[in-house]
Amino acid sequence: MSHDPRYPVGRYQPPESNSDALRAGWLHDLESLPALLRAAVWGLDDEQFDTPYREGGWTVRQVVHHVADSHINAYCRFKLALTEEHPTIRPYEEALWAELPEARALPVESSLVLLDGLHARWAAMCIAMTPAQFDRSFHHPESHKDATLWRTLGMYAWHGKHHVAHITSLRSAHGW
Repeated sequence: MSHDPRYPVGRYQPPESNSDALRAGWLHDLESLPALLRAAVWGLDDEQFDTPYREGGWTVRQVVHHVADSHINAYCRFKLALTEEHPTIRPYEEALWAELPEARALPVESSLVLLDGLHARWAAMCIAMTPAQFDRSFHHPESHKDATLWRTLGMYAWHGKHHVAHITSLRSAHGW
């Protein structure tokens, strides 16, 4: 575990090679995330939901809504890469999305329910994919890099754990 509150599980490190075992672990992470996120926020009150996970960071509420926003975009990127030849994806301003009124004030249940269905669909899609389909890629115009679906799956498996750890670390620090 990292001592940097921005990266409580460390920064994402893509593996040097891929394997069926690694993919199975990432798929488990993908399937497990909605329940883990729900457990991380269970029992919190509005004041706790509106507490930043670190100084200058998002509130717990914003983190939960961000995970939904981010994972919707990732799911769409998978769909694009599976149905188009090396598409260029559309980036979004995640920090600005987190400042929109619904991300700052809406109860998190809407995003938790959304993640339940989204992750069920995303995991089912990934389970049905062939290894060759995981080698399909998209282009990210901001980073000027190409990303395979293998790497993207790993990154989002990490992303879910990363944000759950933001919440559980905050809870631990405050004794919630």
